[in-house]
Amino acid sequence: MATNFGNFFRSDSKKSKLGDFQDLDHLDGVSISTISANLYNNQRDDLVMFYFRNGAEYASVYTQSKIISENIKWNLNIKNKKISALVINTRNANAFTGKKGYQALKDIAEELSNRLSEKQKKDEEKPEKIRPDRIIFSCTGTIGEKFPVDKIKKNIPELVEKIKYTQNKYIWTKAALGIMTTDLVPKLAMEECKIGGTVVKIYGLAKGSGMIFPNMATTLGFIFTDANLSGGILQKLLKKNIETTFNAISCDGDTSTNDMVSIFSTGTAKNSIVKTIKDPKIREFDIALHSTLLSLAKRIAADGEGASKFITIFVNNAKTQEDAKKVAFSIANSPLVKTAIAGEDCNYGRVIMAIGKADVKINLNKLLIKFGNIKIVEKGQLSNLYDEILAKEYMRNEKIEISVDMGTGRKNFTAYTMDFTKKYIEINADYRT
Repeated sequence: MATNFGNFFRSDSKKSKLGDFQDLDHLDGVSISTISANLYNNQRDDLVMFYFRNGAEYASVYTQSKIISENIKWNLNIKNKKISALVINTRNANAFTGKKGYQALKDIAEELSNRLSEKQKKDEEKPEKIRPDRIIFSCTGTIGEKFPVDKIKKNIPELVEKIKYTQNKYIWTKAALGIMTTDLVPKLAMEECKIGGTVVKIYGLAKGSGMIFPNMATTLGFIFTDANLSGGILQKLLKKNIETTFNAISCDGDTSTNDMVSIFSTGTAKNSIVKTIKDPKIREFDIALHSTLLSLAKRIAADGEGASKFITIFVNNAKTQEDAKKVAFSIANSPLVKTAIAGEDCNYGRVIMAIGKADVKINLNKLLIKFGNIKIVEKGQLSNLYDEILAKEYMRNEKIEISVDMGTGRKNFTAYTMDFTKKYIEINADYRT
């Protein structure tokens, strides 16, 4: 496979190198193909397929936006327990495209069904018919534009021809590059753990840089494992772990029409059967899955459009977790807070403002606010220990932590976000041009 990493090593790619990423290698049961269908004006990979030659159990969570893309409608209509392929295109969201957008996916699925079925005949001892309703889609890009069905269909033969049954770090990175839009860096993560005595792998990749505010799921995220787990178990594990990972990030407060996080299990690890997520055998996998999701979610927030700083917001000792979440996101989504941090200004008044507007119960006599280890507010007023010089020095860091102790209970929530710079405006002003 000819691997073009040109857009990876651009001058604006935050000086990332392939060595910065984990060593994702082969994962049994997963095959990858990445090509250019010429969806952009410049030559770059923009069509990616994950092919499960023996099928995969799967589960997904989707956006809660009242306007959803045609690919999500398609996926919701798929009733099979196993799927054979996931196809991802960039440049076009296939949202607000109506019946024509949905029909385009049907046409692509039928063409891909025929091509993959032919490949089964060539490569498998017991070939299967790959039905169109065993193919799901993920789309990302501009909303409302006509879906490029002809370009994609034209390139399906090449997409199938370039399927690679054996993976390595370069191929996974190429796939992560292929699903990027305004992202500056690819996002990959991995963990290994055990189910019972069997070692299993968990690999993940994601895209997302703008239009990011979680509402059940955010941006695009795909998790692959060789564990032998049913779709029902995967669904419960994904829903359980999404809340404090992908649902804990925000870049700009906007929820996409296309948000989708999916997990696929090939079953090739042949671990012992797990019937419930309360089974002790699944605990280590549960932790590893959370770690993989959180790593991807943090990478998305850190790569927010125009970001110069990665911000973590801890809200502790709130009356309820929902209260803690409201306060955390009130701070994370405040343009005034985000621009102050971009300007390296310790404007704690903006954080106080964001807490006050969150519509939760506040005990001012116990309210504590810190930037890093620097106490700003203590017992509802400016701390006697506050040092403006130290605070200014702290704000120069690339990673900023804001801690809020509500003093009204014992519930906590942590949110992750980025700052707003002039570059954010430039990227979004020029997005379609």
